[in-house]
Amino acid sequence: MMRAQLECLLEIPRHIPEKPRFPAIDIHTHWGTLLGAMEQTERYFDLYETREAVAKIKAHGVFRVVNLDGGFGDEFRRVRDKLRDEADFFIHFGSVDVPRFEEAGFEKHVYQTVKALHAEGVKGLKFWKIIGLALKDRHGAYLRPDDARLKCIWQAAAEFDMPVLFHIGDLNAFFKPIDEKNEYRDTLIKHPEWSFSAPHFYSFGELMKMQENLLYENPNTRFIIAHVGSYAENLAQVGRWLDAFPNMYIDIADRLNELGRQPYTARAFFSRYADRILLGTDLLPTDIERYPLYFEFLETFDEHFPYRTDKGILLGDWNIYGIGLEDATLKKIYHENAERLLNI
Repeated sequence: MMRAQLECLLEIPRHIPEKPRFPAIDIHTHWGTLLGAMEQTERYFDLYETREAVAKIKAHGVFRVVNLDGGFGDEFRRVRDKLRDEADFFIHFGSVDVPRFEEAGFEKHVYQTVKALHAEGVKGLKFWKIIGLALKDRHGAYLRPDDARLKCIWQAAAEFDMPVLFHIGDLNAFFKPIDEKNEYRDTLIKHPEWSFSAPHFYSFGELMKMQENLLYENPNTRFIIAHVGSYAENLAQVGRWLDAFPNMYIDIADRLNELGRQPYTARAFFSRYADRILLGTDLLPTDIERYPLYFEFLETFDEHFPYRTDKGILLGDWNIYGIGLEDATLKKIYHENAERLLNI
């Protein structure tokens, strides 16, 4: 049984910015059929009209976005064609055919694919949790993020100066039993496919160790570790990684739920690591309403406000607090870091 939402009678002012204080680049958005496959629809492109969606985003003060669903080959061209009416608005990230990792010609495929994407103006590469939690080798072992067979990807990314955005770990609670102690129990009951608590999966701790290995073993490759470095619940640990690995950056996509309930810690963290944090939202063109919530969190000291939109996913049953960042920090997070990292 799902728990009822409690009524809060606290009366406090809110300041909801429809636009950010400074122009913004969103480093983490989804516009292609890679997301469509996740949502079990082959007609994802039919769910939005490009010019209409872009106009709504620009009205919120976001002047460019990174589309993480570029893919490669014919899929890249299909996504690019869908978005061509607003081509200057999009920065594309591509990928490679990772399921081929055991084939003899995988390294050649990787190099040729990354080289071709670079020639097409693609600015970075995107990978996600199928590495670690879904793909298996011929022996039945899950493919590790730090597997030596993937090193050719990170080397090619470094050679062509293309940052790698990698979604490695989900929320720590997704790796724990779905019981009354799990504060994401309602989310996991609604989305049981997000639970990785079964013993055959790598544990959260094991994945984090693989993430460390990946960063350590590839110092010339710049990684954007999505969702606050995989560990928004432990900003002290993320800070230790940022200190140890100069090639690590993070985005804040879909983690207002965690960041906003630790406002003092989060504010100090954002101020200290302002050069390494990027605005990301995990935006879909069908859920643009999330932008003012990010601006409210980053720019105001508003208290105890909901971070969910009508179309958003329930990630925790609580409200959050703003962290009121200074202008110099906001400029870096909103656009300066992305411009420097992507050479734009």
